[in-house]
Amino acid sequence: MQKIYRPLFATLVLLSVSTGAMAKEVTVMMSGGFKAALEKLTPQFEAKSGDKIILVSGPSMGKTPQAIPARLARGEKADVVIMVGDALTNLEKDNWIQPGSRVELADSPIGMVVKQGDPKPNIKQEADLRKTLLQAKSIAYSDSASGLYISNQLFKKLGIEDKVKEKAHKVERIPVASEVAKGKYAIGFQQVSELLPVPGVTFIGELPENVQYITRFAGAVILKAEHRQEGKALLDFLSSAQAQDIIRATGMRTVKTAPPVKQSDTVQ
Repeated sequence: MQKIYRPLFATLVLLSVSTGAMAKEVTVMMSGGFKAALEKLTPQFEAKSGDKIILVSGPSMGKTPQAIPARLARGEKADVVIMVGDALTNLEKDNWIQPGSRVELADSPIGMVVKQGDPKPNIKQEADLRKTLLQAKSIAYSDSASGLYISNQLFKKLGIEDKVKEKAHKVERIPVASEVAKGKYAIGFQQVSELLPVPGVTFIGELPENVQYITRFAGAVILKAEHRQEGKALLDFLSSAQAQDIIRATGMRTVKTAPPVKQSDTVQ
């Protein structure tokens, strides 16, 4: 019996080794806004492709060493980047991206949180939001696209820039909601998809549409990627119809149009 089954066993072992050798580790540098969606979609992609996703997190922009442009500049390797669309455009201009590989993935609105257990302010209308900001003891915003909009545009639109500048604070690198959960700030703004996963806070809602700012997330294959085809397959999967339910469940919106027009040159 052993002689009969040894060839079969050997064949199975060879197939297993061969399959393992074919599987690729696809390294993805990704900013926080798309993180929750990718983490939920990763098991589906890995089961379908046989490849493994390696996540490297960092802001799309900013001066911290963890920012994606800084990681690439110092030689960190990646196959794919997923980040704020405007920041990805800058990488394209600097020839970091494989031409034609960009894929639009999701649109992300800005929302607000308070510490869990604190009173829930009303921000449904512009006047309600203005009142909430004026009454808040402190305000936190991110160092990425949403934070640039909050600090450079929203306060001006609401006519309260001078009244809130002393109590408005930028949070670098880490999720804004985590600082609100600790009680360091009374209210916090960031993209909804970055607020929802953080424990210890209450999500109040999105900004009113007339003062909302939508951040486009997009992905692309790095020019020097080791696994270009696998990276492209991942981006195709993330932009497919089957991924949209999970993308929307994490607080983002399905892409229906071309990349949004920047509301100001201050948001880059």
